[in-house]
Amino acid sequence: MDILVAPIIIFLIIVAPIWLILHYRSKRQVSQGLTEEEYAQLNELITRADKMAQRIDTLEAILDTEAPQWRTRDD
Repeated sequence: MDILVAPIIIFLIIVAPIWLILHYRSKRQVSQGLTEEEYAQLNELITRADKMAQRIDTLEAILDTEAPQWRTRDD
């Protein structure tokens, strides 16, 4: 039992306070929401995703016309 006392005391004095500080710092950052830079990056990614979706739709339409069986083919 005496063997566990020293690690428990070290944990409570050193590790636990650091752990709590980091935990509540991350909670505060999450509650603050997105920064302007993050919001701009998110909008850019949304724009890119929309363009990519349009390109995929166009490619699927081309394949539907030129190779109608492409969806059912197993490769």
